[in-house]
Amino acid sequence: MALILHIDAASEDRDLVAKSLQTAGHEVKAAKTGLEGISLAQEKRPDLVLLDMDLPDLDGYEVTLRLRGIAELDGVPVIAAATEIDERASLAVGADGNLKKPLDAKTLASTIEAMLNISVYKEHRGTETLRLRSQKIVRHLEEKVIELSEANRRLEELARLRREFLRNITHELATPLTPIMGYLRLFIEGQLGKLTPLQLKSLNAMSASTERLRFLIDTLLDMSHLETGRMHFYDRKYNFSELVKRAIEETLSRAEDGDVRIISELPSVDLPARGDSDKLFRAIIHVLDNAVKFTPPGGKIALQVFEDHSKQGRQYVLEVADAGPGVDPERIKKILEPFYQADGSPTRSHGGVGLGLAFAQRVTQGLGGNIDIQSPPDKAVAGLRLKGTCVRLWVSPEAPPMDTRKNPASAPV
Repeated sequence: MALILHIDAASEDRDLVAKSLQTAGHEVKAAKTGLEGISLAQEKRPDLVLLDMDLPDLDGYEVTLRLRGIAELDGVPVIAAATEIDERASLAVGADGNLKKPLDAKTLASTIEAMLNISVYKEHRGTETLRLRSQKIVRHLEEKVIELSEANRRLEELARLRREFLRNITHELATPLTPIMGYLRLFIEGQLGKLTPLQLKSLNAMSASTERLRFLIDTLLDMSHLETGRMHFYDRKYNFSELVKRAIEETLSRAEDGDVRIISELPSVDLPARGDSDKLFRAIIHVLDNAVKFTPPGGKIALQVFEDHSKQGRQYVLEVADAGPGVDPERIKKILEPFYQADGSPTRSHGGVGLGLAFAQRVTQGLGGNIDIQSPPDKAVAGLRLKGTCVRLWVSPEAPPMDTRKNPASAPV
């Protein structure tokens, strides 16, 4: 019985080799990557290495060179396997033979047994100096790949911790906020006693602030769900133009507080659609809030809604242009990334946490659309040619089926 090390990224090939060789009485150890294979070869010291030349980290030629630089593996046959293989190159770097893929299960065991006692690489390896230099290069490459793999693992762990923190903190914030909003509503409605006009005004201001806080918490929670693939998109009927009207009404008081006028051009007909209107409503609110935030006092926001026909089919489009400072071309793509802000300094003049447009883009993508940003706008919007930024949001009237979409009656709240 021989110990065979099989290095191959394809699970079906690993299964085939293991079944064929184990049936013939051999022990098989398998590795998915070149780095894993090199480590296993040093640890197990196999009698033969069967090596796929197409690996995801180090390729088969580099792995062969590295194996040939390990003194304990001197004389161990290395067999290269590939669909298309450069036989001269594989022999030159230290392989003892070549197998063409797909491997033949019927003859594989006998072929491997015939190769167990051969070691011909010394006849093909080229000059000793070239071989040693090549091995040094591969050892250095191996170290760098290990460093990058470890760095990537740490980044993935940090991303996981960030997602968990985001999910946990939003739940912790939402829990005490719910009774606060409930009692404020009871006070405002007069169910807990009569209020003076000044008290009512103060409570209304508190209520508006808590509503904004709840809106931000819901967005944080939605972003954590989107990043983990746990977002539920409901399938309901809605009217796109009415949804935009509601969003304008919701944003109007904040625009007036900032001395910003909203000029809108909406269709006179309904734009019926299917999809998750609640999430789309919040996405539109974020787009409008973003325009209000960056428009200076006395400025205008232009908004228009229309139906468009493209190669992707029928679409409902919302365009929102502002009179703000605009966005540098190299930063346009970045502002659609979660938590990115053009000015992230503590002294920045605009608020927010950098989630609005990122959330809006992911929602529209989930509803068969997307978001596009131009700065400055390349055309007039609602008859106005503004010089800031234009956000173009579109969705499909019939949102495509998604694995995450649930029936509203059965989906968790």
